[in-house]
Amino acid sequence: MSADGAALAHAPGRANPNRTLFILALGALAYTLAQTMIVPALPQIQRELHTTAAAVTWLLTAFLLASSVATPILGRLGDMYGKERLLLAALAIFAAGNLIAALGHTLGVYIAGRAVQGAGGAILPLAIGIIRDEFPREKVATGIGTISAMFGIGGGIGLVVSGLLVQGLGVDSIFWLGLIASVLAALATWRFVPESPVRVRARVDYLGGALLAGTLVALLLGVSEGNSWGWTSARVLGLFALALALGALWAWHELRTRDPLVDLRLMRERPMWTVNLSAFAIGFAMFGSYILIPQLVQAPSSSGYGFGASVTLSGLYLLPSALLMLFSGPLSGRISTTRGSRLPLKLGCVASGAAYFLLAALHAQPWQILLGGAVLGLGIGLAFAAMANLVVDAAPQEMTGVASGVNTIVRSIGGAIGGQVAAAILTASAATAGGLPSESGYTGAFLMSGIGAIVALGAASLVPGRAPRAIETTLTPTELEAFDEAAVFAGAYGASEVLPAPEGAGGETP
Repeated sequence: MSADGAALAHAPGRANPNRTLFILALGALAYTLAQTMIVPALPQIQRELHTTAAAVTWLLTAFLLASSVATPILGRLGDMYGKERLLLAALAIFAAGNLIAALGHTLGVYIAGRAVQGAGGAILPLAIGIIRDEFPREKVATGIGTISAMFGIGGGIGLVVSGLLVQGLGVDSIFWLGLIASVLAALATWRFVPESPVRVRARVDYLGGALLAGTLVALLLGVSEGNSWGWTSARVLGLFALALALGALWAWHELRTRDPLVDLRLMRERPMWTVNLSAFAIGFAMFGSYILIPQLVQAPSSSGYGFGASVTLSGLYLLPSALLMLFSGPLSGRISTTRGSRLPLKLGCVASGAAYFLLAALHAQPWQILLGGAVLGLGIGLAFAAMANLVVDAAPQEMTGVASGVNTIVRSIGGAIGGQVAAAILTASAATAGGLPSESGYTGAFLMSGIGAIVALGAASLVPGRAPRAIETTLTPTELEAFDEAAVFAGAYGASEVLPAPEGAGGETP
């Protein structure tokens, strides 16, 4: 970065990057905790409400569906109307979902609350967009790495915290925790996070949003219910056919509309589709661990492989993974700053694959599970942060929110499929073993996840090598005072329709 560029990034009145990063990480952590905190509580909810296991899994399905639909839409609206404003909206939606679930004591209300929670899923891509717009260039990659690490950290810690809360305070406590965290994050965002000055002039693509929503709901509902309804059942095949038809119609519309929700021309460029393919495969591999490791260690010792761990203790087996992600996410950002983001992505895929192959071969002792989880956390943290930085590097600045949102959803779709395939492998082995999954079932599922990591490595090898992009400006410090920061950023990124927020408008839509 030039001296004038540095002056721009640190212009008077801009937010402190470290404080902003802490606030954004708090919001991201609150959301990612909710993704997995519900998992240990499902048996308790089933008992309290006298319902079935299939019924309570809708608490997971509703969250996933709402998140998949809302994330790219809110990300695009953030590009158009201001990322800080839409981040506040996403945090408010998430808080409302927590409140609904905390006050409701019926399955229907719980499901409704979880769906509203999931609709706040744009918290992560909006936070990444704010970092790109507001941080000095040399801090962008590390900041994005930290936010990306929250995806894995929250998932692992959520299992630990949930077991403690449910056993000590009851199911509602996990929703109250989410409410408190999201309200604190929203207040801090409103008070300290500045509105992004980078906007894009566009119309809201309502039809594109509706078609994308229908496509994702049909696809993910079929994936989520495949094991319950049967993968060859008429309902599942019908949903997949509907997803295919709606997806084709959506793509046709997006390629022909002037202001598409998702610019598919950008998405089909090599830097973008290779990263999204990596995201799908890494998501496929990662989410298997949330199913496999807790179930394996909770299996009774009489099974010949389990440790008979409690729900809370089984969550602690994932703690090394979460802690290593806290370290490896920012490390990935630092590597990206100096060497580019493709290297940490490939290293992350290699570490993740090695972890799963290690767990497939060695899982008879607790230390082996802990070691495998730690290596997995290292790999996932490196890969997630690198993917986010690659997306930011490949997307025009005025499309950061929607591009990051699409990458997040692709990863979630991969995770949903990976989780269901892992569950199907265990279920099949249980049918032949007379109840509990067999040890070979866990071995096969770990190998499947390892193969997913290898596929991600292959996709990462196709990502074009690219030096980190630098923002340069020839303006003098005096001239910088006369120009809105957004105009410089827009010129640096070649954006033709980026609009600066009017001076003194406080982030109002131009």
